[in-house]
This record gives sequence, structure tokens and C-alpha cells, in this order.
Amino acid sequence: MERKVISTEKAPAAIGPYSQGISAAPFVFCSGQTPLDPATGKLVEGDVAAQARRCLQNVRAVLEAAGTSLDRTVKTTVFLIDMADFKAMNAVYAEFFGSAPPARSTVAVAGLPLGARVEIEAIAIAAVAGL
Repeated sequence: MERKVISTEKAPAAIGPYSQGISAAPFVFCSGQTPLDPATGKLVEGDVAAQARRCLQNVRAVLEAAGTSLDRTVKTTVFLIDMADFKAMNAVYAEFFGSAPPARSTVAVAGLPLGARVEIEAIAIAAVAGL
């Protein structure tokens, strides 16, 4: 199994010693994406819905850089600093995943990098012949 680092300018650069994603066939592992605008490197303004949207756009960019997509996602984990934000995050999440969404865990955490309200990570099936 070959391990390949995934990197794209369409998602924020890593803010620590980790990769945006790793491809290890048959899977792509996308690091937790915070709501950073890749063009500015700054946290997007707005409520948790705006932040969740940016997180998912960043996840999509990493997966696409790996040659796969949100449609091939099998598992996500959502980290929220306040479970009162669950309903708003969930509405945005539904926009990105159709009628067959991936398995998901949602957990409350004490804090996230740079004061983000939400972070989302994903595991997807790589676009490998025969899969």
C-alpha cells in the first residue's frame, strides 16, 4: 500500500505538523478542516452555519485534490464547541451530502484551533480502478 501526501491551495495550509490529507488506497484520510478561508488564512466570519459550510468546502477541496469526492465519503467526524449548534451545522451538512450520507460522529469539545466553532474530518474511498 502506497502512502501519498495530499496538498492543495484550495484548502487552508496546515497550521501544524500534519498533512491536509493522506491517500492510502483504498482510502483518503482528510485531516480536520476548520473554517479557514484558504485565500486569506483567516477564520470566516459568521455563525456556525457559515463556519460549517467553509469546513465542508475545505474537506471537498482536499478530497478532490486526492482525486475523489464527497460522494465517496464513508465516515466523517464533526467537532462542535457547543452542541446547541448541532441543528444549524446539521442543516448545512445535509446540503453537502445527498440522500446517502456517510456514517458520522458528532462530538462536543472544549475548544478548537483559532477560536473556530466547528471542525470536520473525513474518510473517503479513493478513486482507484475497480472500486
